Amino acid sequence: MITVIKSKKFILRPFKKGDEFSLAKNINNKKVIKNLLVVPSPYKLKDAQNWVVKNLSEYKKKEPAMIGFAIDIGGEVVGSVGVHKIVKSHQAEIGYWLAEQHWGNGIMTEAVKLITKLSFNELKLKRVYAYAFSFNKASQKVLAKAGFKFEGILKKNSKKGDKFIDDYLFAKIRT
Repeated sequence: MITVIKSKKFILRPFKKGDEFSLAKNINNKKVIKNLLVVPSPYKLKDAQNWVVKNLSEYKKKEPAMIGFAIDIGGEVVGSVGVHKIVKSHQAEIGYWLAEQHWGNGIMTEAVKLITKLSFNELKLKRVYAYAFSFNKASQKVLAKAGFKFEGILKKNSKKGDKFIDDYLFAKIRT
C-alpha cells in the first residue's frame, strides 16, 4: 500500500535506509522539536536510525499501526507526514513536521491534503484528526487550509517534559 506521491514541490515516499543523516540534520532544530510531542532533543543519528527501522517494519505489515512518509526535496528528507493510531475502517491521527528552511511555502498544507486523501481512499477511513499545541498557530493554519475543522480545546492534554500543554483538536471527516 505504501506508495510514492509526486507533487510539484516535493515527493512523498517511504523512508529507506540512507535517510538517517538528512532526517537527523533537518529535524534537529529547537523550533521544530518544540512543536512535536515525542521527539527527543537533541535528535541523534541513533534516533533517526530507530525511526527508519520502525517505518520499514510497519511497511511490511498487512495492517500497519502507522504509515509514515518522508517529504523528499532533492533526495533529502526535509520533513515527514503520516498517520498513526490507525483504527481500521474508522480513524487515524495525522502527524507531521517540516524543516524550518521550508516553512511558509505551502508544502505542509499540500502534504497533509495528500495523506488525508490517501487515508480516505486507500485506508477507507472515515475520520482523520490532529492535535496542535495551543501556541502552534502555523500548524493550526495548515490544518484549516487542508480542510480540517476545529473541534475543541483539550486542556492540559499533552505533557512535554514537565509542562502540561493545551491541545487544539482538528478533524476532517470523509463524506
